[in-house]
Amino acid sequence: MKLSADVRAFEVRIGHRFAEPALLSQALTHASMSTPNREDNQRLEFLGDRVLGLVMAEALLASDPKASEGQLAPRYNALVRKEACADVAREIDLGRVLRLGRSEMISGGRRKQALLGDAIEAVIAAVYLDAGFEAAKALVLRLWGERISKVKDDARDAKTALQEWAQARGLTPPDYVQTARTGPDHAPVFTIAARLSNGAEAKATAASKRAAEQAAAKALLARLEKET
Repeated sequence: MKLSADVRAFEVRIGHRFAEPALLSQALTHASMSTPNREDNQRLEFLGDRVLGLVMAEALLASDPKASEGQLAPRYNALVRKEACADVAREIDLGRVLRLGRSEMISGGRRKQALLGDAIEAVIAAVYLDAGFEAAKALVLRLWGERISKVKDDARDAKTALQEWAQARGLTPPDYVQTARTGPDHAPVFTIAARLSNGAEAKATAASKRAAEQAAAKALLARLEKET
């Protein structure tokens, strides 16, 4: 099977040349483009999710031999959640080579977090099937890079941490208020303010309310910890 120049360039970006190009083609095919003769990437996404999980669990155990299960679990979740997968996909410009149906293209599918997160897991599975676990492991470790060594700082849930900070000081739980929404309906951008009853506040903007709330909580918590 012959791959396009863009897909060949994508192989270079991820550092793996496929012996079976059809696997990569399938990994990059969204369900909106599937036909009886063209498989989509959903089955590969299912497998890639498990391969990614195993690689991350192994990497976390190796990076901190003394960490407890309670410490490892949030770090693991931070590395494999859809937001992290989508961020990795954006860094390698995976959206550019996704094969999407017309409706998904019109609705901004190349930028959608869920589609990007699923697609990178499908790519991991494709590499696994093409060259085995060690090749897939090398791919994951290469693409996730410093995220793994820095995950201790990123694993803490910011909203939970901010609530604990407030309660420890006799304050009511923080409020999260949407202060703005911009962008088209298919790709909205939200601005959320995290507010405490003592008047402290921080804002953040993201492509989802959940991400904006987390970012606002993280910004406010960082400010409070710096002040104290």
